[in-house]
Order: sequence, then structure tokens, then C-alpha cells
Amino acid sequence: MPQIVIIEDDRLISEPVARALRGAGYETSIAHTGRSGLEMALSQKPDLVILDIMLPEMDGWEVCKGIRESSAVPILMLTALNEEIDRVLGLELGADDYLTKPFSTRELIARIKATLRRVEFDRAGLTEDQSATIGELRVDLAQRRAFKNGEKLDLRYKEFELLSLLITHLGEVVTRAEIFDKVWGTDWLGDMRTLDVHVRWLREKLEDDPSDPQYIQTVRGVGYRFVPSGE
Repeated sequence: MPQIVIIEDDRLISEPVARALRGAGYETSIAHTGRSGLEMALSQKPDLVILDIMLPEMDGWEVCKGIRESSAVPILMLTALNEEIDRVLGLELGADDYLTKPFSTRELIARIKATLRRVEFDRAGLTEDQSATIGELRVDLAQRRAFKNGEKLDLRYKEFELLSLLITHLGEVVTRAEIFDKVWGTDWLGDMRTLDVHVRWLREKLEDDPSDPQYIQTVRGVGYRFVPSGE
């Protein structure tokens, strides 16, 4: 049974959400402060974290950042804030999706199911000999590791999925629609700009000069192409 940690200080939200999730077949744990939520997310190793932004002791941004330092667990952020900058900040810190209050439990459960399906699909179908060496980079698809000049790169879960897709289509243009289909799933309900955020993250880690990328090239109006450095 999938386990979900709910980090939400408002009991009028956390308790009904927990009941709805248990009714849908999920185990749930609730934390009412940011600090206790971070500890719970790291110690229990859940399948997904539901994270509010406005929390006592430690806000949701700090909790998200703390989780991402050692875990790739999917994070769905809850926020009463509706500004674009807040949504983008959540994605930059490593959140997988966000849901603006007020929301229905039906929509929440739909997003949870979509996220967990994507994670299960992403983990399937790898064989031990899947690896690629491209210039200074070596990517081990089976072990989900990437190296540059022999040094291991610290990649988020979806960063690695995006990198894997691009290098398995080396030199080819992969459209934005294809990337969302393969990496986020056809039932993706989140912000379309999450792709641009993840590309920027990857460039910061792969490129010598992210402002002049050599590996991940933008094909304006279409998508992205991965080429050996210098081509």
C-alpha cells in the first residue's frame, strides 16, 4: 500500500485529506510543522509527500529543499498563493507538482495517482548494460548515475529522466510534446514551464558555460536536441 506523508498545519485540511486518501487505499501520516514534516519525510521514506507552503517552524520552501538534499520522493505542494513566482520557485526547489487551495480531494487523488504511475513507469524496463559515454559525460541508465570527467553528478529524479531521454535520441530533435509524454506522462496536470526549469538545471550541471550550452541545444519552437560537445 503506497505511503503518503501530509505536511499541513491546518487540521481542517489535513484530517479530511488523510481520510480521503485512506479511503482511496493509501497509508497516511500527518505532520503539523515544517520541522517535524521534514524529519518524517526523511525517516519514513514515503512514496509521496504532500507539502503545504505556509508552515510553522520551517516553511514549505525550506522543507522541500531539505528533502531534496537526500531524497527524490515525489513532492506535491499545496499553496494558497497564486503568483507565478511562487509556482516557479517550488519547481526550482524540486517540487514535482503544485495544487492551489481550495482544491477537491478528487483532483488531489487524480494528481497523486498520475505522479505514482509516472514514477513506476520511469523505474521499469532498465537492463544492466544500458550506459552511454558522450564526450566528458558517462551515463549509466540502469544504476541511474551520471558522471562528468569521472565525477558523479547530483541529479534530481526528473533531471535524470530528461537526460536519459535526450541521450537515447542523440543528435535528434525531441519535441516538447514527446518529452512531456515520456518524462511527465500524457496525464500531466502541472505547469508546462517545468520542462524549461529542468533543462536549465541540467545545463547548470552538464555544461561548462550554461549560458552557451554545447550538449543540450534548444530548437526554437520545437524542443531540444542532445549532441556531443563541440558539434
